[in-house]
Amino acid sequence: MKKEDLRIVFMGTPDFAVESLRCLVEGGYNVVGVITMPDKPVGRHGSILQPSPVKQYAMEHGLKVLQPVRLKDEAFVEELRSLKSDLQIVVAFRMLPEVVWKMPPMGTFNLHASLLPQYRGAAPINWAVVNGDKETGITTFFLKQEIDTGEIIQQVRVPIYEEDNVGDVHDRLMKLGGKLVIETVDNILAGTVESIPQEQFITEEPLRPAPKIFKETCRIDWNQPIKKIYDFIRGFSPYPAAWTELNNAGAPQVLKIFETTKELGLVDVSPGTVIVDKHGLKIAGTDGFLNVKSLQLAGKKRMNIKDFLCGFKPSESIHCN
Repeated sequence: MKKEDLRIVFMGTPDFAVESLRCLVEGGYNVVGVITMPDKPVGRHGSILQPSPVKQYAMEHGLKVLQPVRLKDEAFVEELRSLKSDLQIVVAFRMLPEVVWKMPPMGTFNLHASLLPQYRGAAPINWAVVNGDKETGITTFFLKQEIDTGEIIQQVRVPIYEEDNVGDVHDRLMKLGGKLVIETVDNILAGTVESIPQEQFITEEPLRPAPKIFKETCRIDWNQPIKKIYDFIRGFSPYPAAWTELNNAGAPQVLKIFETTKELGLVDVSPGTVIVDKHGLKIAGTDGFLNVKSLQLAGKKRMNIKDFLCGFKPSESIHCN
């Protein structure tokens, strides 16, 4: 079968998935349908419906789009079946019911942003950076019922640099992910795929999960070593952003922190103590300070530390909780 004859259904929602869809479309592959999330209400009253990035790209390129609320809905399943796909590709979507992922004769494969079996779950890139990993990667694997556990098709290893934040790693994996999706499709077409059970990739290293991130997940604990706090902040930067409560002679204010540098050494103040001087603003951990370079107070815009301090009036005792 030629790639032009291979009927592909693509499933995805965020920007991360758009790159893979773009590579398929620009590569001349036959994408017969795109499945994405329903439009999201935005605005003060939720009166504006915002399409997903994947839907926007699909509509711009004349692709058929389906937006089911429930993936088990009989009407959706029948419409999906009518597309007569040979292969389904999933990138940053949601868990599929068996009736969906078992539908195409060539199967359904997923692109996951980690080196499976590490970081199974919704936020693999964030947790790899938060944990201070020096390496991550991307994996294509065939779906089965248990989430992120199917047989591995291909993997690509990618370094995480000390100064990377999660946005940097996201963009790197997104670009490589598009290429890996194409390689995987070509290998499936050529009949050269020999998928491997994930059990063969398990070592003595503990498996680390990648659970969904909530607001409280991103709260900074200053009673930790500086390196751990530094990694935590870059693991949620630029989005959703690590935060703390700033106490400055008044009601606590939520302070998001996006960029810092480490200053290791003896600390003669309690963790969370804020020191403001002519050099900038730094916050104590257990074995040093974090020099804050980019931040945002609730209700304000993000700014660099120089601009922030121009209008900031510190009290004699400032603390972060």
